[in-house]
Amino acid sequence: MTRPAESTEDRAARAERLVGYSYRMPDFYEVGREKVREYAIAVQNSHPAHYDEVAALELGHAALVAPLTFVSVIGMIAQKYLFEQIVPGFDLSQILQTDQKLVFHRPIRAGDRLTVDVSLESFRQTAGSDIIVTKNEVLDDSGAPVVTTLTTLVGRTGDTSDPDRIQRIKDVMMREA
Repeated sequence: MTRPAESTEDRAARAERLVGYSYRMPDFYEVGREKVREYAIAVQNSHPAHYDEVAALELGHAALVAPLTFVSVIGMIAQKYLFEQIVPGFDLSQILQTDQKLVFHRPIRAGDRLTVDVSLESFRQTAGSDIIVTKNEVLDDSGAPVVTTLTTLVGRTGDTSDPDRIQRIKDVMMREA
């Protein structure tokens, strides 16, 4: 669906009106056993419970346990949907995460079917930037909470990015050692 073009002010006003808005992701995310292993390798987490069912069972888990940061995989899907469907107009490459609070209710395990309730907790503008706080409530298939995250993001609406500033950011982020 193509939305009509709107001004930066209109996008910001719409985001402000959506504070308190909540939605459930339209599909569940099934945590795969191999995905847990691949993720653990990618983040260099060598704990045996991420690779071996027996090690996980010895810790009281019926399946492989995902590394704590695995929730970011599901969170990225939820945030992308938020910015593409609910509050469009933000350039995702220009959004910076500045703070995050995570509350773990239980570990994420292989075989979990997780849904995410996403809400826009706050929106404000300051110093030419938009400060957005989102809340993701990750739930298992029984509706029990697994992880709750509060994430603060800073971004800009519209296409008014300063190309020199963008290049300076890329130079810092991509500096070769």
